Amino acid sequence: MARLVVCRNRHDHRDVTAQLAAWSWLGDLEVVLTVVGESADSGRTRVRVTVAGSGDAFGSGGRLQACVHLQPMDREETVLLDCGASALTGLKRCGLEPNHVTVVAVSHLHGDHFGGLPYLLLDGQFRHRVRPLHLVGPPGMQQRLEQTMEALFPDSTRVPRRFATHVHELPPGATLDLEQVTVRAVGVDHAAGAPALGLRVSVAGRVIAYSGDTSWTDTLIELADGADLFVCEAYTASRRVRYHLDLPTLRANLHRLRCARLLLTHPSPDLLQQRDEVGLDLADDGTVVEI
Repeated sequence: MARLVVCRNRHDHRDVTAQLAAWSWLGDLEVVLTVVGESADSGRTRVRVTVAGSGDAFGSGGRLQACVHLQPMDREETVLLDCGASALTGLKRCGLEPNHVTVVAVSHLHGDHFGGLPYLLLDGQFRHRVRPLHLVGPPGMQQRLEQTMEALFPDSTRVPRRFATHVHELPPGATLDLEQVTVRAVGVDHAAGAPALGLRVSVAGRVIAYSGDTSWTDTLIELADGADLFVCEAYTASRRVRYHLDLPTLRANLHRLRCARLLLTHPSPDLLQQRDEVGLDLADDGTVVEI
């Protein structure tokens, strides 16, 4: 497989489809998006962002559920943004070692965003993980995780783990520092039986913002402000769905998002059918961005 590095200006949010068309003769491509411009520097560690799952809850377009992997290039330890039920499959398909994950930041407690945690924990147990694991998410996550593990694997919560597991519940507005990672929680608009969070993660001097699922709320402006990358939901191409972000509303507010790069995710069939008209970068399973 050929590897194509696409260099983009930090304020250029257009889709890369036209650029890729000129390279179609190479066949299958691993596309790496690299931001250049006024903030480019050589002094800070780069972070490789891999979208291990880009889809909605229902596998639209054959996509896996939400999971974004952050790999600082100067260390082995990694971070996940969300861990949907298919996350373990997505990580292994992308050649990413689950046992290197030290922090999982969960946006909300729907299965397509946190339902992969039992599998991640049990995979670590069976493969002799020793590295501690920090699970960060909204209030209520500890109880919901235990309930989910018992529903899927009865008595699994009673088995002593080979590795330490720490659950940190963050209310909106809270910030947590751990394992060379800072996670800040911002309240967003999504009903999940517990507060839904936008997440702002600082790692290796880079800032990655993540909307999770939400309708438009002005807290997204705060969330994206100054981020090197904003991974944002774009659920539908035209119609409005409660608690989700549609493309026209996002477009109307693009000028208010002061991030270096925008990457859309979590599309419904409606948006996938009109992908050629989106005009913004839409992640696929396996999309890689280096910041």
